[in-house]
Amino acid sequence: METPGPLDVITRLVNSMNTCDLETALGLFEPRAAFVVKPGVVVNGTAGIRQALAEFMALKPTLTIEAQQIVEAGDVAQYCARWNIRGTDSAGNAVHLNGRSSSILRRQLNGTWLFLVDNPWGTDIVA
Repeated sequence: METPGPLDVITRLVNSMNTCDLETALGLFEPRAAFVVKPGVVVNGTAGIRQALAEFMALKPTLTIEAQQIVEAGDVAQYCARWNIRGTDSAGNAVHLNGRSSSILRRQLNGTWLFLVDNPWGTDIVA
């Protein structure tokens, strides 16, 4: 059986977001990974990423990927994508978020891939 590659991790993240499976989503990140909650706001480590993902999942999201690209260099991969999230906030209002991600994944010693940096807002830079 072939070891899953970086795009398999992306598929698992999309599926876990759409099913609000926080534990599966969290398991796709290295313990000291970084996650960009919004431009200019970065959390590090499992606790921060758990909170950030839980906030996205509170929207009961439907996450879709419009286009994606992955570039591998040995044990590191850069993932870029255009994505959309549609959901509902706690007041029942429709929410639509979209962005262009730029993320870094790293192959682990056991051959699996995990997120090292996940930046859903990749090209949005706070000056």
